[in-house]
Amino acid sequence: MPSKATTVLRNLGKQGYLGVWRDMQQFTAERDSDTADQIWIVEHPPVYTLGLNGKREHLLKANAIEIVESDRGGQVTYHGPGQLVIYLLADLRRLNKGPRQMVTILEDAMINTLRQYGIAAQAQPKAPGVYVNERKIASLGLRIKHGCCYHGLSINNDMDLAPFADINPCGYAGLQVTQLADLGVKISTQELAVPVVHQLLQAIEI
Repeated sequence: MPSKATTVLRNLGKQGYLGVWRDMQQFTAERDSDTADQIWIVEHPPVYTLGLNGKREHLLKANAIEIVESDRGGQVTYHGPGQLVIYLLADLRRLNKGPRQMVTILEDAMINTLRQYGIAAQAQPKAPGVYVNERKIASLGLRIKHGCCYHGLSINNDMDLAPFADINPCGYAGLQVTQLADLGVKISTQELAVPVVHQLLQAIEI
């Protein structure tokens, strides 16, 4: 069984979405039963991503932001500077976890982190993600392939939220978004990554 030392943390800094996505696909395709799980920390330049079942009708207004049709679950979301993105590349068979359990692990990691900063957040069973007063503060999406997962979560920290107005976030018309900075919490995105990663490690290295 893997020990705590076997989970590899990678801080990628600021990287384009497409390249990181292709790297996740390659890593997952090439890994075997002895490959250590990895957690990647990254920020992306502005990009809209559509999930496997994503409908372009949820892109409400054309703008200059790149659109990528991804292979994660879920509908459309936005990534940009000032948003924390963490990708979890894990062997679900080795962890003895199912897809729903992994979604809960991601949601709980974000909820518990926000609680540390005095923010009361909740998950919504019918609309995966994390919400504060009905406004979405964090999103998630996974892809399961050959018993392993990739993709992960994003938390709005201190970013320009305007691009969300040109989409139906996660496919929900009129859904409002928020971020830590608007809730009175001013921290760097790198600082925010620390408790989220800690929560994820606790959950997958039991």
